[in-house]
Amino acid sequence: MVDPRTLADRWRRWPVTVRDLPLALLLALACAPVPVLQDRSTQLGDLPGRPFDALTVVAIALECLPLAVRRRWPGICLALVSLGFAVDQVRAYHTVAGTALAVALLSAGVHLERRRRATLVVGSAAYVALAVTLHRQGSTEGVGGFLTFYLALTLAWGAGAWLRQSRAAEAERRRRAAEAARATERARIAGELHDIVTHHVTAMVVQAEAARYLTAAPDRLDTTLTAITDTGRRAIADLRILLDLLDPDHRADPRVPSVGELPALIEQTRRAGQPVEFTQDGSPAETVGGAEAAAYRVVQEALTNALKYAHGSRTAVHVHHGKREITVEISTAGPGTRPAGPGGSGRGLAGLRDRVAVLGGEFSAQRRDDEGFVVRARIPTGDAS
Repeated sequence: MVDPRTLADRWRRWPVTVRDLPLALLLALACAPVPVLQDRSTQLGDLPGRPFDALTVVAIALECLPLAVRRRWPGICLALVSLGFAVDQVRAYHTVAGTALAVALLSAGVHLERRRRATLVVGSAAYVALAVTLHRQGSTEGVGGFLTFYLALTLAWGAGAWLRQSRAAEAERRRRAAEAARATERARIAGELHDIVTHHVTAMVVQAEAARYLTAAPDRLDTTLTAITDTGRRAIADLRILLDLLDPDHRADPRVPSVGELPALIEQTRRAGQPVEFTQDGSPAETVGGAEAAAYRVVQEALTNALKYAHGSRTAVHVHHGKREITVEISTAGPGTRPAGPGGSGRGLAGLRDRVAVLGGEFSAQRRDDEGFVVRARIPTGDAS
C-alpha cells in the first residue's frame, strides 16, 4: 500500500501552478449545460437567461482557467476572472463559473503582495460600472441587491486578508521562537565553553607557574610538565566535543558530564597543586536529567576559583545524593599563598546560578570569616522510582 503521507509529500513538491490547475479544470467542466447545475449558477442583475453560444466558452475560460495561477500571479488571475465574470453577467449566461470570482478574490486577499489598495479601488470601480451596465439593460436587482453582492465579494477579500495576517503572525511567532532557541543554544554553548576553557587553562597556568620553581628538582618538574600535557589534551578533547555540537551534520547525542567523573576532576585539581578533600555519600538516582551535569559544573567552577584566588588553601568538596535532590558544597579555607591563575569575569558563578535555577534548585556563593569562600547548590532530581 502507498502511504498517504508519501503521496502528500510528492504532491507538495509539484509546482504551485500544477497543484492549482485541477480546481480550474473541475470548475470549467462543471459549467456543462446540465439542468441541475444551472439552478446553482451565479446570477447578478436578474436578467433573462441566454442560451450558450461561442462567446460562452470564452467567458468560462476567462473565469476558470486563470485559477491555475491564483497563487503565483494573484493580480492577473483576479483581473481575468473579473473580466470573464462581467461577460458572463452582461450576456446573461449565468454559468457556475461565476463562483470563480469569490475564489480569485480570496486568493488575491491572501497572496497579493503589492498594490493591494489600488486593486480594491479599481475592482470597486469596475463593479460599479458592471452594475450600471446591468441596470441599463433592464436589471431588476436594485441598489440593495447590488450592494449585498458587493458586500459578499468584500467578505471574500476580507477572509483572504485575515488569513494572510494570520499566516504572517504565525511566521513572525516562529521566527521569534527560532531566534530565542538560537540565543538559548548560544548561551548554553558559551557557558559550556567558559566552564571547559576556564578550568583547564587555569589548571595549566597554575602548573606552569609551579614548574618555574622546580628547575632544581627534575623528577617533580617532569611530573608537573606531564600534568600540564594531560590537562591540555583533556581540554582539546572537551573542546572537540563542544565544537561537534556546532556542526550542522552532527547527529550524535552531546556528551554530558556527570558526578561519576568528579574523582578525575578532583585528581586533576590536586595535580595543579590544590589540596582537595572529596567526600560523597548517598546513591545517585538512575534518572536525573541535567542535575548531574549541573552538579559537575558547580564543582568544576568552584575548584577553578579556588585555583585562581586561593591556590594552596585546603578545599573540601562534599556531594550528597538524596532521593529527590543532589546537594553540593565546596569550601576553601582562607586565602592561598599567592594568586596563581588569571582573573575572572564573574560570568562563571552567574551562569551556574542560572543553570541551577532552571532546574528549580538553589545556588549561593559566599565569603567566609577566614577570607575563604563556600559554594552551595541544591539541585532537584525527582524521585528515581
